[in-house]
Amino acid sequence: MSLNLAPASLKDRVVLITGASSGFGEATAELFAQAGARLALSARRGDRLDALAARLRALGAEVLVLPADLAEVKAAQAIVQDTEAHFGRLDILVNNAGVMYLEPIDSADMTRWQHMIQLNLLALMASCQAALPGMRARKDGHIFNMASTAGRQANPNGGGYSASKWGVVGFSESLRREVYKDNIRVTVIEPGVAQTELRDHIAHTPTQTALNNWADSMRQLQSADIARAIVFCAGQPAHVNINEILMRPTDQER
Repeated sequence: MSLNLAPASLKDRVVLITGASSGFGEATAELFAQAGARLALSARRGDRLDALAARLRALGAEVLVLPADLAEVKAAQAIVQDTEAHFGRLDILVNNAGVMYLEPIDSADMTRWQHMIQLNLLALMASCQAALPGMRARKDGHIFNMASTAGRQANPNGGGYSASKWGVVGFSESLRREVYKDNIRVTVIEPGVAQTELRDHIAHTPTQTALNNWADSMRQLQSADIARAIVFCAGQPAHVNINEILMRPTDQER
């Protein structure tokens, strides 16, 4: 029996990445571009998307820029439709956009929590729903949903955030079981402590300070680490679906 360890080709695969203006999304876009994929990039910050698109086009990638506020369900659906209209199909959807608002439950700002649930969970669900008709018709597709270790372990001051990420994990498994017969793969990525802008969103100063001090005590995950995990999963043969990747810094205990 011959053993072929080469990844499946990603050349010309159409990839839509949300939250692509920085962090995990930006790094994932760069790695897919290097693999020869065609890219649709969405986030609120259009100027940063344009700068990223220019770099990726310099690598020879075809890039569509889709500025959008993905906390709006219609916008989360529209970017899928716009990608399909431009490229003719959508092969890989990376639902990466999100925020992290950490604060005590008894004093939490419900406006922030509502925004977080809309962006972290409902927008992701809407984009998945919008992608299914095309993927089912072609009997081909791969959906990546960004969760977190907070979707497995709830901590004080993280009630709202954990609720959103537990929701992502539960939704993704239900989705996988509905679509596997259509040759659609679903993968959940669950990073631990990572060096991104995410902690900047925390409005509760004591929680932000404590979390930053904890993160600074370890060698944190980098955006490129998450990007490599996503592209690794995408490059598996069609009969292989890596359902979940739970990844922490080596120095992170919990």
